[in-house]
Formats: sequence, C-alpha cells, structure tokens
Amino acid sequence: MNYEVRDCIDAGTEYCPCHLAESGECILCSQLRGKTFCDCINWKGVCIYQEFAWNGNKAKEGRKEIECTLLDKRVIYKDLVEFTLDVSHKMAKDLSAPGTFVMLRNPQNEHFFSTPISIMESNTEENKIKVVVEVKGVKSKALNDTKEGEKLLLKGPFFNGVLGLKNLSKLKDGTAIIVARGIGQAPIIPILKKLYTSANKVYVILDSNPYEGVFIEEYLNFYNAKLIQCNVINENGQLTSEFKNIILDIIKNENVGLVHSSAADIVNYNIVNLIGESIDFSCCNNAKMCCGEGVCGSCSTKNKYFNIERSCKLQIDPRNILEGRKLL
Repeated sequence: MNYEVRDCIDAGTEYCPCHLAESGECILCSQLRGKTFCDCINWKGVCIYQEFAWNGNKAKEGRKEIECTLLDKRVIYKDLVEFTLDVSHKMAKDLSAPGTFVMLRNPQNEHFFSTPISIMESNTEENKIKVVVEVKGVKSKALNDTKEGEKLLLKGPFFNGVLGLKNLSKLKDGTAIIVARGIGQAPIIPILKKLYTSANKVYVILDSNPYEGVFIEEYLNFYNAKLIQCNVINENGQLTSEFKNIILDIIKNENVGLVHSSAADIVNYNIVNLIGESIDFSCCNNAKMCCGEGVCGSCSTKNKYFNIERSCKLQIDPRNILEGRKLL
C-alpha cells in the first residue's frame, strides 16, 4: 500500500490557508483538493476549509517584506560573509526553530533578487539574527554590496528548511550524528541547539571543503558537540571510505537515534543508503528553494510514489523524497 505521513509546515498558522488552497492544491485539506468529503490529514485543530471560506474563499495575506538594518558584516573567508540583522521580537522568536529561513534582498534590486538564506542563530533577547551568505551568483553578490548600517528587505519567517523535523524533535537523552559540508555548517546551529537542550550526545562529522576551516567552532564548543573532521565525499561525489568507517563505527558503539545531514542531495541520499532503515534521518531542504510559498514550482520534486511534491511546504520523511529524486 502506498502510504506516507504528510504534513504542511504552515498548517494552522497565520499563513494558512495559502495560495495552494486557491488553486485546489492544498496539501492537507481534501475538500480544497476538489474532493466532496472531509478527509483531513494531520489535524491541526483548525479547519482549513472553514478558514478559507471565512476569508472570502481566498488565501490569507501571507508574509510581507520588512526593512531591517545590517548591523554587522564579517568576512569569514573570501566568498563567505556573516550578516547580523536587527528584527522584531516576534520575528526573532519565529526564526529560532530548526529549519527556519528568510528571503533577503537589497532594496536597490527588483523582487526577483530575493535570496533564501538559512538562519544560523536567532537571539530573542537582543532581537537579532545571524545568517551566512556564500557569495557566488548574481543574487548573493547583490546582497554582499550592502554595507553596515544600510537596509535590507527581509521576508519571512519560512519554516521548511529541514525535512524530518519530527524525527529531530522526538530524540531525547540519546545520541545523534550531524554531518555537514561547506556552507552546510551554518544551518546546523539551531539543530545542534535543539539536540543539546534535549540532553542528547552529539557527534558532528564535518567536511569544511571548499573552505579552509571550521567557522562554527565556537558553537560546537558551547553545545558540547564532539567534532570529527574528514572528507565526506570524493571527486566522484561518492562517500569516502574514511567517512563511512567513522559513521559506522559510531553507530556500532553508540545507540544512535538520529542522523542529520546538511549537504548536497547526493550526499544525503548516499547517507540514507549507508545507515539503513533502523535509524531516524533528517536533512537540509535547501536545494531547490525559491519563492517558499509553493507557487513558483522550483521546489517541486517526485517522491518514491512518483507524486509531485512541493518541498517548500511539505513535511515528510526525507527518505520518501530522496528515493524518488533524480540526483544527477
């Protein structure tokens, strides 16, 4: 039987119902998908169909762009820059969970310059957030043109930067392994914090390539994570023997309840195949993010049942996504 546990990251929030409801493609509500009966999936305590009707059969207003100030800009490496931004207290609170991200753009540029950036740290006491920008393309170069004290336009909060959030949340007093590569170091900080506050022992296997070193070392020390550095993949995109031996040795000697991967999809896919079905898995969901609202279709991907999924909204076991995705 083809069955998968599905959830919508925005269901039951102030951003629901969204534009998918208007187009008859709501992830959870059967009636807003054109059926004539109620067959809700993962009831959130709010009837999405009723909310849609009460709102005049249209989507809620949704997220808006707000101005924020670039308080601090720190060059980590040549093409890697850390931004510290001021935000409202509510925004800082909303962005404190694992998997959150925002859309950023320079006000001098058009709206299509908006760039999805994962949250590295959210400070709810000082109402500040930190993000790390990899300066590579047109959008990130435009962001990098912003100077300290100048304004940026921020749209958020978005919540679906991690697949498998339920697996992450349920682990307590256990052992977890986090795998990160390159810029993937930045979004693991909220995950590390979550695991640490749930009294978990955490191993971080980190491949700093293509950068010279570990730019999150102070966070690793603060959250008492055990750092192991090695090359995760080789030039052919395959997991190295060194990495395989390290992760399998930890699994053999520890009661590992979760493996999280913050790397390219091909790495996530190979790690899933390596660890098998007995260990819970979560991974980053940044590869195809664009509008964050399920409208543009850039995040659309096939799952293992060959259904088209909008991964910017859908919360699902990452194995169901990775097994159906064409990686190359």
